[in-house]
Amino acid sequence: MKTQSPDTHPAAEAVQIDLLRKAGVAKRFALAASLTRTTIELSRRALRLRHPKVNEEEISLMFVSLNYGEDLALRLKEHLSKP
Repeated sequence: MKTQSPDTHPAAEAVQIDLLRKAGVAKRFALAASLTRTTIELSRRALRLRHPKVNEEEISLMFVSLNYGEDLALRLKEHLSKP
């Protein structure tokens, strides 16, 4: 079987896949949620490093724009500006 990750030994990958298959739905969901949180935080951290003088709201708007599109980011900005 061809490995999914070029930097992972086939035997190690087989063990990982077996563990995932044996894990329950809750465990697999928790792993996916953790990976998602980590990915979002790393993306936001990169934006903060690239734009150190920008506040958290603008970082959030940049994140939304990059991941969900400029239109949604503009609508979110309008929503946040309403009293």
